[in-house]
Amino acid sequence: MSNIAHTYYPQSGRLVVLGAGESGVGAAILAKDRGFDVFVSDMGQIAGSYKATLELEQIPFEEGKHSEELILNADLVVKSPGIPEKAPLIKQLRSLNKPLISEIEFAAQYTDSKLYCITGSNGKTTTTMLTYSILKNAGLDVGLAGNIGNSFALQVARDPHACYVLEISSFMLDDMYHFRADVAVILNITPDHLDRYDYKMENYVASKFRMVQNQGESDYFIYCLDDPETVAALDKHPTKAIHLPFTQERELEQGAFVDANKNLNILVPNREVFTMNIEELSLQGKHNIYNNSAAGLIAKVQELRNQSMKESMGSFVNIEHRLEHVASVGGVNYINDSKATNVNSVWYALESFSSDIVLIMGGVDKGNDYDMLRDLVRSKVKAIICIGKDTGRIHEAFEDETDVIVNSASMSDAVQIASHLAKKGDTVLLSPACASFDWFKNYEERGDKFKEAVMAL
Repeated sequence: MSNIAHTYYPQSGRLVVLGAGESGVGAAILAKDRGFDVFVSDMGQIAGSYKATLELEQIPFEEGKHSEELILNADLVVKSPGIPEKAPLIKQLRSLNKPLISEIEFAAQYTDSKLYCITGSNGKTTTTMLTYSILKNAGLDVGLAGNIGNSFALQVARDPHACYVLEISSFMLDDMYHFRADVAVILNITPDHLDRYDYKMENYVASKFRMVQNQGESDYFIYCLDDPETVAALDKHPTKAIHLPFTQERELEQGAFVDANKNLNILVPNREVFTMNIEELSLQGKHNIYNNSAAGLIAKVQELRNQSMKESMGSFVNIEHRLEHVASVGGVNYINDSKATNVNSVWYALESFSSDIVLIMGGVDKGNDYDMLRDLVRSKVKAIICIGKDTGRIHEAFEDETDVIVNSASMSDAVQIASHLAKKGDTVLLSPACASFDWFKNYEERGDKFKEAVMAL
């Protein structure tokens, strides 16, 4: 086991983990291995597999409650990113000046591995998976963690790698203070989760830019030059890191751009120039050119061979529930984009297909502003089928933009209605723009139910 790499927090004493999901259980195991007195507390019911792991590791835990007498005496608290700041227990811990940190912040103390960190409102998972795939195919010893894959802390404890690709959400970043990314990527910043940021866009932007805090002159900052929120915030959040922007709107001397011949060019100082025609990329659509640009820049920073990069970028298969082609039934294509839980993700999805779309959307509205979808809905969407409980705002937003807006009683009902409305050559697109917690456990279950209903047609 490696020695402590960077210490900013107590290295012994009582450590409490709030939340017993993937990140929480991983943090508990790392803390146990490091000699802490560990206790895990979850307000909900702990999933069977995680409970079994905690029992096997002999880590004490509770579920269905937070016992203050077992928590407030902590020397260090690692909290699930899903627990909001306004939760009474968090306020109490803050008032006692207890250090509250994320699993990523905790685990980063115990590794000197290279950390390639990706955030953004949209495209995080695709870019993270693509980057991981490129590095792994090139023979690197690489781990995948953060919002995806196995817990970062668990890998640092029991399955260490030379480098990690980390998908990092704003909720994780909020509890990160000393963590440093060797390569920090901000793909884009569009309104999302504003309920967690006092409905202020600048608070959400500041959260995303925590990615570059602590970066030094030998680190890299990769960002989208075509994203207005990111560009507007650059001056407010300076970093000493080497800047590698990417764009589809002009040519650059450093970074990534698409030229007039539709070639993606990647130029990193002191590295071989990379060129690949965008039509050879396995992931198509404007948004995926951005995702490939970011992943390609990371690969070039790592000095990967061009041929290896081309093979990976030309053969990568996208993740489940993100613009996933389910089936073609009667000449109608059914696309599962259940992971689109915000408006901008839906914009990307609509931009990826030609017209005659039957759009299935709805769920738990997070304060969505549907204005940015109006033009695309008007030009491409022939019908909207609403799912979930918050349908009123969808009707209000689009009643003048499309001929048909109807509510459905279930996912199978929505798919049945869609199959009657769609003609040969049309696309039925599940791209909800909303959270899933009204009808489903999570976006995965929502996507699975959609796929089941399509296969039953």
